[in-house]
Amino acid sequence: MTAEPSMSETHPLPFRIRGIDPAAVAAAFALDADGLAAIGAVRVIAEAGGGYPCRITLEEAEAGEELLLMNYEHQPASSPYASRGPIYVRRRGLDRAGPLVLDHVPAQIRTRLLSVRAYDAADMIVEAEVVEGTELEALATAWLARPAIAYLHVHFARRGCFAARVERA
Repeated sequence: MTAEPSMSETHPLPFRIRGIDPAAVAAAFALDADGLAAIGAVRVIAEAGGGYPCRITLEEAEAGEELLLMNYEHQPASSPYASRGPIYVRRRGLDRAGPLVLDHVPAQIRTRLLSVRAYDAADMIVEAEVVEGTELEALATAWLARPAIAYLHVHFARRGCFAARVERA
């Protein structure tokens, strides 16, 4: 069943949602199980029913697809908020030349409970909120209209996994 398009899918937003750069994780796919364990990663095959959101393509992996569940440094900033955490990436996403940038909220984000964190230019958190994914468009638009906010990080609230970065368009 295909979901109805949201307003953001028919009208560009004043922000962009950025997936991770496949170059940041590509080498991990060449590792064997021991090599993956050494970097805190495991190879998985997506099962039917979902729950495997790829952070490169910002889409759910299909049943049977190969993914890595790995620890990823999504906030490399030199601040108290430097952070890393678990993400899924699928092999199919490695074909991209760079990070995917969307002008709409993708279904994998729109359908989940989110923890949204707003950062200033010094990489310090200035706002944080937990919202349904359907509320991200309004929240991001309001927060990024404030000059003190440089960008947002979106996490899946239930598991805490990094989902995507949100920037001004």
